[in-house]
Amino acid sequence: MTATPRTAILICAGLAFLLAMLAAVSLQPLGGMSAALAALRAASPANAAVAELLLSQSWWPRLVLALLAGGGLALAGELLQLLLRNPLASAATLGISSGASVALMLATLFAPSLLAQGREWAAMLGAGLTLALVFRLSWRHGLDPLVLIVVGMTLNLLLGGLSIVLLLFNHEALSGLLIWGAGSLAQQGWDGVRFLAPRLLICVLCLLPLLRPLRLATLDDVTLHGLGLPVRHLRLIGLGIAVFLAGSLVSGVGVIGFVGLAAPNIMKLAGAPRLASRLPLSMLFGALLLACADQLVQAYASEVSAFVPTGAVTAALGVPLLLWLLTRLRLPTAPGAAGDARMPFQHGAARGMAWLGVLLLLALLLALSFGQLLHGWHWQAPFGSNSLQWRLPRVIAAGCGGVLLALSGTILQRLTGNPLASPELLGVSSGSAIALLLGVFLLRQPGYLALSGMALLGAGAALLLILASNRRNRYSPQGILLTGIALGALYEALRSLLLADGDPRGQQVTAWLSGSTYYASASMSWLLLALVAAALPLAAATSRWQDLFPLGQPTVHALGVPVHKARVAMLLIAAASSALATLVVGPLSFVGLIAPHMARALGFRRAREQLTAAALMGAIVMILADWMGRQILFPQEVPAGLMASLAGGSYFLWQIRRWR
Repeated sequence: MTATPRTAILICAGLAFLLAMLAAVSLQPLGGMSAALAALRAASPANAAVAELLLSQSWWPRLVLALLAGGGLALAGELLQLLLRNPLASAATLGISSGASVALMLATLFAPSLLAQGREWAAMLGAGLTLALVFRLSWRHGLDPLVLIVVGMTLNLLLGGLSIVLLLFNHEALSGLLIWGAGSLAQQGWDGVRFLAPRLLICVLCLLPLLRPLRLATLDDVTLHGLGLPVRHLRLIGLGIAVFLAGSLVSGVGVIGFVGLAAPNIMKLAGAPRLASRLPLSMLFGALLLACADQLVQAYASEVSAFVPTGAVTAALGVPLLLWLLTRLRLPTAPGAAGDARMPFQHGAARGMAWLGVLLLLALLLALSFGQLLHGWHWQAPFGSNSLQWRLPRVIAAGCGGVLLALSGTILQRLTGNPLASPELLGVSSGSAIALLLGVFLLRQPGYLALSGMALLGAGAALLLILASNRRNRYSPQGILLTGIALGALYEALRSLLLADGDPRGQQVTAWLSGSTYYASASMSWLLLALVAAALPLAAATSRWQDLFPLGQPTVHALGVPVHKARVAMLLIAAASSALATLVVGPLSFVGLIAPHMARALGFRRAREQLTAAALMGAIVMILADWMGRQILFPQEVPAGLMASLAGGSYFLWQIRRWR
């Protein structure tokens, strides 16, 4: 049965009914709906009772703010998806919200006077610069949907790493922003509503004259020019409104994900393909969805007596929704899009593994011998007692983490035939991090072996989810990356929930998952070295399969390869390598993405040679990242995983411009 606009209306009506039921439950301790209406009509709350004050200055403002924020997020998502012709576009997936959040953090630390002029302007600046960078990097590919999302997701990871660096070094100054940044709708008055309502109204009024040309925005640019529409001006105005909305929302309520992505797509799937009906229905659906999530948050928080950020819960609830959309959305890919892209690798003969071995030896000598002390730079014997006791375990741990990520990334890229595949972007590392977080907070005094097992289970579950979610679309690059977005968002939501709760373990876990080798011990380092020694021959044993899999499954099967067993074996090696690496360098290092590309750029194309070269390159990158993290802000320390993430993500974005 074909869906009609009535289906979309019924969905919104069902959400409205659910909101009414949740509101009735939350109002029971405060006197019920009659007391809420009476508190809303009260002229002066100064002499009111406690229950009446809670209703008039907290419950009602929070509900109205949730409705406004949900409607604004849906409107921004609708504009981005319409103008970019990309069903995956939203303020969250394009990095706009993260850019606004980081801009506010930087303004709070270094230019607080700017916030006195209006915090939305700082957020708008960050959001606008992020969107401009996304366009700059993807313009050469005609704003292809996959390239846009890959660039946006990469910027999300980079900005997330930058925010963690700022948080680690300025925890006290940013403690309030930490709770707010997770998406807090908690109110103590109507100031938030007064801030957001006029800005949302201005955006709606600016859009009214544009509704007619926006209805034709899905047509190609040549047709629009033929109809006499100013395509460039229309797109700039629409995107400007979306950026203004994103900046206002982030500065008002923090980062709340998935509403802007889900609302337009669900209304479209529910039978509202026309813009005239879909736009108000999307705003209504987004408003009701966020309000329902917030009512659930309030009910949960009252049970556990803990602060629960609405944005984090909304993201966690949105992951199943995004995976459901994955099997139903049509993700167009233009010819020459990123899904079939190949890096312009050099075809000259490789100079040999010896050069990489020399570089690794030099990196080891640098990390063990040269560094800063309290009285300045210092050189010491690389095998002296101090180096062997304090520096060697960290160097071994960093190098082993780089090797394991490089092996995992190489296997995944060859197995999927996708140059974007890596444990970081596909969500494998996020699955490990989720399991690690749960292990730290649920298990009593978990040891290294217990956490290793949890990380392995998380990586395996993530791979199974990737395979199950993308089987229907034949493991397309778009679908696989969308699954990675979902798992990454789930990890961020869980991390925000645990950090916002104020648990003292949160700070240690943040430093750990950011990739710090500070906690590396001698026994842990030698154990990692033994695991690497076992992983290398296992990965090399599958090199023939890795050479054949890019040829396609029918060809591989015709050559006598047990396709299913070979795929499972390679996935297990990739999952185990990624899980063990996450214990050391965190989930966001980018080494698993860039090391295989760098190995191929040096001329190593056969699987066995690429595995070895990528492993050496991964070790070099992580050892240098760990050394630079200890020196760049001495005596403070930037975790190795974050250093590798900032450097590797920047390198990857630069390489995107060179795709064919």
